[in-house]
Amino acid sequence: MKIKKREVLKTMETIIVKLEGERKRLDSYLADEKRDISRTMLKKLIDDGNILVNGKKQKSSYKVQNNDEIQISKPEAKEINLKAQDIPVEIIYEDKDIIVVNKPKGMVVHPAVGNTEGTLVNAIMNICKDSLSGIGGEIRPGIVHRLDKDTSGLLIIAKNDEAHVKMSNEIKNREVKKIYIALVRGIVKENEATIDMPIGRSTKDRKKMAVTRNGKNAITHFKVLKRYQNYTLLKIKIDTGRTHQIRVHMAEIGHPVIGDYIYSNGKNEFGVEGQMLHAKELEFKHPITGKVLHLEAKLPDYFEEVLQKLDNNSKEENLWN
Repeated sequence: MKIKKREVLKTMETIIVKLEGERKRLDSYLADEKRDISRTMLKKLIDDGNILVNGKKQKSSYKVQNNDEIQISKPEAKEINLKAQDIPVEIIYEDKDIIVVNKPKGMVVHPAVGNTEGTLVNAIMNICKDSLSGIGGEIRPGIVHRLDKDTSGLLIIAKNDEAHVKMSNEIKNREVKKIYIALVRGIVKENEATIDMPIGRSTKDRKKMAVTRNGKNAITHFKVLKRYQNYTLLKIKIDTGRTHQIRVHMAEIGHPVIGDYIYSNGKNEFGVEGQMLHAKELEFKHPITGKVLHLEAKLPDYFEEVLQKLDNNSKEENLWN
């Protein structure tokens, strides 16, 4: 299986600026005019000199004016080898524009340098063949958002560039409702609450994230579903999608996710590997049709088994509704 990599430049089109109001920044103007290109790609094209204004390289902050000639050169596809693999993945929804899967715990979403096999991308390539968006680059085709390796659950993949751009914008604008289920250590006292703490790279360990004053805004809402003797089952909704957000926030308030060896030093009697965190529900507008989709993925078997043990061995307060 071959996948396309953007490398060789090719002139795509020329735009003559026609403004009806105030002058706009180059990046903002093009974001409005070229909705089939993501803001991230536009910035890269501008920075790399692949977007010229009147034949000259300009910064993103350049204010365009009437009759400016903008020439956009977009990388031409160049094929590289990335193996499609027959790896079982549960498909929750699929049409010609997107596919939503239930990613199993332990599976990495996309390949990395030196590790190009056994990922979700390898599995999706086998399912979708050549129908994947190329915006994510040669090792992230179709990937519009991520889940940690040991977080299971729903993940959206785009099959074409238009779906990719629109789906990415929905996520950026916080229009995608994401619901998780987590088993955490200790008894959470509040029935429901919101954690509003900025998250950034840890200054003590660059491989970890942490609540930090200079971090990016991060908001997590939780509701108690069940309280056990030493554990609490939570329904969690996130407004933002920071790296390791739920895991960092829950650890910060003293209730780390069970099995999370990075953000919790506590052992768990269940012997689970990886955090007990599952992306159970997604609700979003279809990027092409606009139809609202509400999708759910059942808890993994190991998760259900742990809850069954707790049901059998503990007196719990059941708040599930």
